[in-house]
Amino acid sequence: MTSLTQRSSGLVQRRTEALRNAADKERPAAEEDHESRRADEKDNDDTGDSKETRLTLMEEVLLLGLKDREVICRSDAPTGDVLLDEALKHIKDTQPPETVQSWIELLSGETWNPLKLHYQLRNVRERLAKNLVEKGVLTTEKQNFLLFDMTTHPLTNNNIKQRLIKKVQEAVLDKWVNDPHRMDKRLLALIFLAHSSDVLENAFAPLLDDQYDLAMKRVRQLLELEPEGESMKANANELLWAVVAAFTK
Repeated sequence: MTSLTQRSSGLVQRRTEALRNAADKERPAAEEDHESRRADEKDNDDTGDSKETRLTLMEEVLLLGLKDREVICRSDAPTGDVLLDEALKHIKDTQPPETVQSWIELLSGETWNPLKLHYQLRNVRERLAKNLVEKGVLTTEKQNFLLFDMTTHPLTNNNIKQRLIKKVQEAVLDKWVNDPHRMDKRLLALIFLAHSSDVLENAFAPLLDDQYDLAMKRVRQLLELEPEGESMKANANELLWAVVAAFTK
């Protein structure tokens, strides 16, 4: 009975959020056409985002996780992002090279080897949050918890989060292509990483029941893929599938 009650509560919540967001989705036809043209011109960018608000994959995963990892690069050129460049430096300077699985364990601090603890990326969540504060997506506040103060980072720019949620929803609904190799690589990586971080379902909570079920069904299709087999297909991104294999093992 408890599970049934929880399921019913979840359905009501999704229904309520969907109805609440319906008005926001009603825009003039001219505006929709304008956004459509811009999306076609730049599929990889968030619609309407400026350079200051373009987010990294890690920032997007963190943003999806707000209620209200390892990084592998083919080039050793600096990315301009402190966390990414820190990971890249470790990878570049390490000989002999480590496997993708090893790097995920090292950078996340999950290794039991005390000689390799220096590889761990420290305070990742807090550093990502500060990046989002600088980009105007979050703000910084102090909250008092009786014996101590805690720094928190509430959401201030909900438009950016809503665009991110819409992008994830469309990837498995309106723009579903039923072929991971035809999907935008960055968006595909985001879906896998968000699922691994247990925040992907947050993007689907506002959907109506039938949309929610369809979205989750298609996500399961992606999760059931065999990374090794996918990496051997023509024009496959081998690195992406190596990371997927490590996260979905």
